[in-house]
Amino acid sequence: MPGSPYMEEPPPGLLTWPTLLRLFGGPAVAFLAACWYSGVLFEALVIFTLTLLFIAWWRR
Repeated sequence: MPGSPYMEEPPPGLLTWPTLLRLFGGPAVAFLAACWYSGVLFEALVIFTLTLLFIAWWRR
């Protein structure tokens, strides 16, 4: 992986940005597009933000 501190492959179980984007990028964009179409995009972004803040607080 370019720019990675690992010589060969990252250790198993380590979440890297390419993996995270593949897992969550597509569904998140589809969900936000559906919210935009329904007219509730702002509410969805607030829920995303609150969820991420809660997860960050919980994991500290």
